[in-house]
Amino acid sequence: MKTRFKPTVALWLLATASLCSTSGLMFQGKGADGQAGDQQVVLRSLGVPFPVSPADNPITSKKISLGRELFFDKRLSRDNSISCATCHEPKHGFSDPHPVSIGVNARTGDRNSMSLLNVAFFEPLMWDGRAKSLEEQALLPFAAHFEFDLPVVQAVAKLRRHGYSEKFKEAFGEDISEENLAKALAAYQRSLLAGDSPFDRYILLNDSQAISPAAQRGFEVFLKARCDACHLIMTPGLHPFALRYILFTDNKFHNIGVGMDKEDPDPGRFAVTGDPNDWGAFRTPSLRNIALTAPYFHDGSARTLFDVVEFYDRGGIVNRNLDPAMRPLKLSQQQKRDLVAFLESLTSSRASELAHEEAKVRQTATATSSTANERSRSR
Repeated sequence: MKTRFKPTVALWLLATASLCSTSGLMFQGKGADGQAGDQQVVLRSLGVPFPVSPADNPITSKKISLGRELFFDKRLSRDNSISCATCHEPKHGFSDPHPVSIGVNARTGDRNSMSLLNVAFFEPLMWDGRAKSLEEQALLPFAAHFEFDLPVVQAVAKLRRHGYSEKFKEAFGEDISEENLAKALAAYQRSLLAGDSPFDRYILLNDSQAISPAAQRGFEVFLKARCDACHLIMTPGLHPFALRYILFTDNKFHNIGVGMDKEDPDPGRFAVTGDPNDWGAFRTPSLRNIALTAPYFHDGSARTLFDVVEFYDRGGIVNRNLDPAMRPLKLSQQQKRDLVAFLESLTSSRASELAHEEAKVRQTATATSSTANERSRSR
């Protein structure tokens, strides 16, 4: 389809003719860990790059399946009350619908849980960047008293008692350990690709009907307001994936003023680095699937996308370390509505499928049970 786009948009349409809309998982050959019957996985989703795994933890089908089961297993917590999915709910874009996360014994944390969709492309991780990798991040909830509150060595022993040893031997060739517990969870999370949004089809496949006129106007507002300074659209000179992939984040940390009107503001990245320039700075979240992940900001203080736009339109909250890019935007009400329409166009076509990830755990359990029964009858 031949479509004429406005000049400000045309730049992103170059060199995209060879892209296709294939999304999902493909399985190729024996797993890199050498486990019989396992298959290494190739992940694809329009608009996001191929995820790269650590050399010692290639993604395989059995690791994904094992990691998925662990992700939804509440026995990872001290009192069997919460799982990873409690704070990263699939139907909410693998984020938390509560302003701040709620852990064991109803203890509350200090921050909203970030979405795990497309997390394979973000390092360092968490709002303050304290985790250098998914493998490192996967073990942090065990030590947090307001999350799992279960030392990981006890979690490993607990999982052994509940029959996980054989599953780990199938995926890793050895019994469960702290290291491969982290690897299984990380492998599953790397599989959560969610590109192929209406906007991807609009901007990468030149489909002018993919998003509404309001969303198209909202994209113009997004560019004019310089939102892409932090929520990058991978233009030439800014990223090696120029023009082909869009992550909508610079993977950096900024103080935009959220929570700076509180008596004791969250220090953000400063608590990790000790650098005064990092005080009040938090990681730029991706805008992909943003319509699914309310509430917003590190403290969950914005209930809706319109609230987020209003916050930016005011220029944030002035403080001693406010990012110089924060300034009043003076948008009209129509421009604000259009900007929200653009943000809503960033929801993946895989969102509804990914919302039912827990059902796959039940399906796998049923299939395993059926296979075991068949073997028993054949003896």
